[in-house]
Amino acid sequence: MKISRFPRVGSAVMVGALALSLAACGQNPGADAAADGASASAGDLSGELSGGGASSQESAMEAWRAGFQGQYPDVTVNYDPVGSGGGRENFISGAFPFAGSDAALDDDELADAEAQCGEGGVIEYPAYISPVAVAFNLEGIDSLNMTPETIAGIFKGDITTWDDAAIADDNPDADLPSTDITVVHRSDDSGTTENFQEYLSTVVPDVWTYEPEGIWPVDGQESAQGTSGVVSAAQAGEGTITYADASQIADLGTVAVGVGEEFVEYSPEAAAAVIEGSPRVEGTSEHVFAYDLARDIEGTYPIVLVSYHLACATYEDAEQAELVKGFLGYVLSEEGQKAAADSAGSAPLPTALAEEFAGAVDAITAG
Repeated sequence: MKISRFPRVGSAVMVGALALSLAACGQNPGADAAADGASASAGDLSGELSGGGASSQESAMEAWRAGFQGQYPDVTVNYDPVGSGGGRENFISGAFPFAGSDAALDDDELADAEAQCGEGGVIEYPAYISPVAVAFNLEGIDSLNMTPETIAGIFKGDITTWDDAAIADDNPDADLPSTDITVVHRSDDSGTTENFQEYLSTVVPDVWTYEPEGIWPVDGQESAQGTSGVVSAAQAGEGTITYADASQIADLGTVAVGVGEEFVEYSPEAAAAVIEGSPRVEGTSEHVFAYDLARDIEGTYPIVLVSYHLACATYEDAEQAELVKGFLGYVLSEEGQKAAADSAGSAPLPTALAEEFAGAVDAITAG
């Protein structure tokens, strides 16, 4: 029996979320048929839906909200980009009926979420795929090659100047200054931080010896809140370096990352190829689609952000169930994925995966 499933969240919850200022997106007649089932069943929707979480999804969420509210003008969707940790916490507590997270729920979090949704009732799937750029601010330099060892050494604090031999050897044509390197990391509990650390600990565990988690482990460096915060901080200082969703790095320089014998620049396509080559985590319930990301596939960009959506298969309130089902169905549709790609530069989900995830969303009900 399912218990205490997410009471309706009123406008008092996180109404400081993103203000909708985009014009509604036109409907694409080629929208993915598998995801259409979820949104079509919503009928004439009305009401308010408030969720939140990963700030990496902020630009994509603006586009999703605009497109969905364009189809259903009597619906208001709020999304508060409080960060992945806040999204998971509020989903587990019942404050958010849906959430975004740049990291999948761990075993303890999944158990707690099932206490809200009911056993086997958690829906979790990648909704947003984007490269995580290693971005820097160095006058006159737009791109640099770096091996995983060099990236780990910089963020650990072992490589401290831009003309260090570890950087210079892979960039013989760059006029590197002796400027000190200033690392800027996330101050909040961040799925982007966890993804970045997972990459480092997987590829160069002898250098990056910290256990991957959402909290940055190195003391004494500069920090800022959220994706926009670290980007702004990096832009404000000469010689800074950070990690952030590539869609939001603005005019910062970027790193081509060493994979095997080549250096790969970030792109949505190179990021999406990672999840296509990665195995699904075993031992999870039917509607939990979490992946063990392969970080060493040649030709792919290995620092990839796979940002999840979290929902319940069953909600206590019928209106809320229909709103979650309709909105998440739109996100997974061809139109929704294209809207995110156009707005945020993300990679549209591979068709087969989008169809599989849409089947889980289509199972959302009230009871």
